[in-house]
Amino acid sequence: MGFLAAIGRAFLVFLGATGNVAMFTGIAVSHCLRPPIYLRQVLRQMIDIGYYSLPVVGLTALFTGMVLALQSYSGFARFQAEGAIATVVVLSVTRELGPVLAGLMVAGRIGAAMAAEIGTMRVTEQIDALSTLSTNPYKYLVVPRLIAGLTMLPLLVLVADIIGVFGGFLVSVYRLGFNPASYISRTWEFLEPVDVISGLVKAGVFGFMIALMGCYFGYRSRGGAQGVGQATTNAVVAASILILVFNYLITGIFFSDK
Repeated sequence: MGFLAAIGRAFLVFLGATGNVAMFTGIAVSHCLRPPIYLRQVLRQMIDIGYYSLPVVGLTALFTGMVLALQSYSGFARFQAEGAIATVVVLSVTRELGPVLAGLMVAGRIGAAMAAEIGTMRVTEQIDALSTLSTNPYKYLVVPRLIAGLTMLPLLVLVADIIGVFGGFLVSVYRLGFNPASYISRTWEFLEPVDVISGLVKAGVFGFMIALMGCYFGYRSRGGAQGVGQATTNAVVAASILILVFNYLITGIFFSDK
C-alpha cells in the first residue's frame, strides 16, 4: 500500500502543477489580448531573444547541416544513393533539426535568464512593488516575453534553416565533390512549402513554451537565492521536455497522412 500511496501522491502533485500552469497560462494569454501593451518592453525582449541568440543558433545550425551531410554520405554510399543527400539535409533541417535545436538552445539561454530575472524580482519584492505602483506584473513582465518568444523564434528558425542547408551545401560541394548546380537543383526540387511552414509553426509554439516556463517558474519562485536557482533549473528542464513533446504532436498533425 505504501508503494501505491507514493504513486498517488506523485500523481496528485502532477495534477496540481498542471492546474497551476494552466491557470497561469490563461491569465497571461488574457492579458496578451487586452491593452495596454508595453511596447518598449516587448521590443527589449525581442532584441534579447532574437538578436542576441543569433550567434549560438547560427553556429548550431551550421555545424548540424555539415555533420548531417557527412553522416548521410557515409550511410547512403553503401547503397549508391548519394544523390539523396541534398533532399535529406533540407528536409531534416527544415522539418525537425532547425526548430528543435534552435528551441533547445534558446531554452537554455533565454528560459534560464527569464526565470532568474523574474525570480530575483520576486524574492526581492520588486514584483510586489510593481503592484503597489498600480502596474500589473503580468502586463509588465509576462506579456512582453510571451509576445517576443512567439514572434522571434520563428525568425530565428528561418535563419537557422538557411544556415543549416548552407552548411550541408558547403560540405557536399567542397568536401564530397558534388556539383553545386545539381545539389541546389535537388534541394529545390524536393522542398515543399509545408516543410518550412511546419518548422515555423513548431518554432512559434516552442517560443511561447520557453517564455511561458521561464515566466511561470520565475514568478512562483520562493526562498531566496536557492529558490531562484531551482526555478532556473526547472524552467530549462520543463521547456526542453515540452519542446520534445510538442514536436511530436505537431509533426503528427502535419505529416500523419504521409
